[in-house]
Amino acid sequence: MPKRILRVDMTKLEAKFEDLPADYAALGGRGMTSTIVSKEVPATCNPLGIHNKLVFAPGLVTGTKAPTSGRLSVGGKSPLTGGIKEANAGTNFAQKLARMRIGALIVEGKHKGDDYYLLKVTNDGAEFIDANKWVGKGLYSTYKELFKEFGDKVGISAVGISAEILGAMSGICFNDPEGLPSRYAGRGGLGAVMASKGLKFIILDETGAPGVEIANQEVFSQGIKKLGDALKEHPVTQPKGGLNSYGTSVLVNIINEAGGLPHRNFSRGQDERAERISGEAKAEEIKKRGGVRPHFCSPGCVIQCSEVWTKPGGKDPVGVLEYESVWALGANCEIYDLDTIGELNRACNDLGVDTIEAGDTIAVAMEGGLANFGDGKAALKLLDEIRKKTPTGRILAQGTEITGKVLGVTRIPTCKGQGFPAYDPRAIKGIGVTYATTPMGADHTAGYAIAPEIMGVGGKVDPRDPKKAEVSRNLQIATAALDATGYCLFVAFAILDIPSGLEGIVESLNGVLGANLTVADVPIIGKQILDIELDFNKRAGFTALDDRLPEFLMEEKLPPFDEVFNVTDDELDSVF
Repeated sequence: MPKRILRVDMTKLEAKFEDLPADYAALGGRGMTSTIVSKEVPATCNPLGIHNKLVFAPGLVTGTKAPTSGRLSVGGKSPLTGGIKEANAGTNFAQKLARMRIGALIVEGKHKGDDYYLLKVTNDGAEFIDANKWVGKGLYSTYKELFKEFGDKVGISAVGISAEILGAMSGICFNDPEGLPSRYAGRGGLGAVMASKGLKFIILDETGAPGVEIANQEVFSQGIKKLGDALKEHPVTQPKGGLNSYGTSVLVNIINEAGGLPHRNFSRGQDERAERISGEAKAEEIKKRGGVRPHFCSPGCVIQCSEVWTKPGGKDPVGVLEYESVWALGANCEIYDLDTIGELNRACNDLGVDTIEAGDTIAVAMEGGLANFGDGKAALKLLDEIRKKTPTGRILAQGTEITGKVLGVTRIPTCKGQGFPAYDPRAIKGIGVTYATTPMGADHTAGYAIAPEIMGVGGKVDPRDPKKAEVSRNLQIATAALDATGYCLFVAFAILDIPSGLEGIVESLNGVLGANLTVADVPIIGKQILDIELDFNKRAGFTALDDRLPEFLMEEKLPPFDEVFNVTDDELDSVF
């Protein structure tokens, strides 16, 4: 069976398999989503209208035995940024889609009524099932019901209550290995796009799936061994290394020490209380409670930076508390208690919202007087406004920028409408250049300058040096290529320092595709993907003025090192 596309027409309630076009054969992940969105979605369309499309695409090696490769890209036009968007997640849903040889699942059209549907996909076809009984319900209870109804071996994709009110901070949720709704393609509001079409769930039943076709098994096996060896060797990714021992929250103390961890809505970069919510503190607490750490987000991950956070006594598992979530719902809101952060994270998962955007939004709402900084109960009540679909909840669900403007706040940490992640660009300038210039809106994963600026991975550069165009550009190009493969972004730590690891990735791609790619082709592929995305945004009306960060970063000095964002406009414009 060759690779195929599943095209889902929500206007007609029809789903049909199509042959994958020959010129799409070497596309996967972000390469696939951005290509289809660019070709099929009018750049000036309403993101929540009939002309937008939502594309799910596993990476090229996803579904194989390649290590740490369970990534899925979701693409469309973002209701948050107004530009092209790719959000990705690590989940067995991606692996199932790949093993069913579905290179892309495209959701198009728009259901006219108020009904919501579940799309059940098997190896032989797809059917629409009425999903109205789950409208208004949280995703934790809903996932339990879905697994009970469809069997515990299926993969689930879903949108929550926030998407039902078309909130622009709504993500697309996938199940973790325990079946919890904790794996998110969170950024950019793509959950609202899915809900706008009348689609609430996608269920994958891979029974009888043929698996991923590998053109040259010998080359593939050689490649994944090289990559696996590099991952085991590098101190960040190796067993009992930083990510394996403490998860992504290992960064809390590191970034706080560098003076770049935003506290109290980006008003300072360091606070001694951050240690209370660090990866080290969290790992110790998980050990006491009987949670799970280390843990994988999808089978086959050798880094295992994930975890299952629980209440005391191992009760009521939440899922993973990522660094970004702990920062956004914690330090950024001046909340330094892991139990409170855990419950805020649970509420975000249950509602179907991106934790980064939610934390930025709550902090801006606190700045605007809706709650006091540090008040965890009040923060939970703000999220409950979304659950109740109140007018306040509907405003909050639209994200940081709209909430800030409604409340008259001037310190609004966004670019292209999307909230900043957990690094203040005044203290760490290269990540600020990425926030400003990526087509995705403020997004650390688009070009992770933290690697060389703070961690000394892939070379060492001064985080306070404003000359960062080249660093950001090279990382954005490399990341776009990596996002097409299905490998997790965290393999970058190993391949930036160990050349054989990158060779292994290229060989694994050659093994799957039957191609003759070389390491020199990687930046070419990445640049092609970025050019497609930049062209879409240009057609959508974006100009160089959209590649700018908010004024407060240039005017307000960030304690304790009193830095401002002093990267020039010329430097920003030179990135692309």
